[in-house]
Amino acid sequence: MKDQFQEWEATELYCPRCKAARPVRKRLLLVLPDGDKYEYLCAQCGSPVGGKMDEKPGNFQFLIK
Repeated sequence: MKDQFQEWEATELYCPRCKAARPVRKRLLLVLPDGDKYEYLCAQCGSPVGGKMDEKPGNFQFLIK
């Protein structure tokens, strides 16, 4: 059976500064050989509230040639 969901994306996370669940913005932090690392920021106050690593297939060697 084929997977129904390839990846999850956060739209709202709990912000400790605002003390409530708030919408988030996703910001690219690093581009690594294993994948891209993202940080989730509170859309209200800009505090970091989470992170995510997107795994990529091993095409990094191809990109740097």
